[in-house]
Amino acid sequence: MFVREYQISDCKEITELFYNTVHTVNAKDYTKEQLDVWATGQADLEKWNQTLQEHYSIVAVDDEIIVGFGDIDKDGYLDRLFVHADYQGKGIATAICNQLEQTVKGDLTTFASITAKPFFEKRGYKIVKEQQVERQGIFLTNFFMEKNR
Repeated sequence: MFVREYQISDCKEITELFYNTVHTVNAKDYTKEQLDVWATGQADLEKWNQTLQEHYSIVAVDDEIIVGFGDIDKDGYLDRLFVHADYQGKGIATAICNQLEQTVKGDLTTFASITAKPFFEKRGYKIVKEQQVERQGIFLTNFFMEKNR
């Protein structure tokens, strides 16, 4: 496995990985209704590509398959971090996160899902607040977390 910078040609594969990961890995912590509004399967590739290009975005590749990705903005907001369901627990999220965090000098923030909260806690992030995010009338719990450096 190796990690490289995001390329425009990765966008479709990344959005599919996002959808599949949310609907498998996060299924233990969220209802089907919540998963369906979180990851609809109708990703706006133009919008995804735009934000991935605006942020520092990387992908983890194994055997020419993208097995994980993440992005962070210049202010230290870690926006997305997703690892393919079949590659969980292999250090991929850690490798991506290590590289993303190194690009920012100050404090780090993220909105972590119920599923991702323990991962970020192990990395030294602290919960600032639990919140309910509304999507299409459905509420999802996440956690605003920060890591002071």
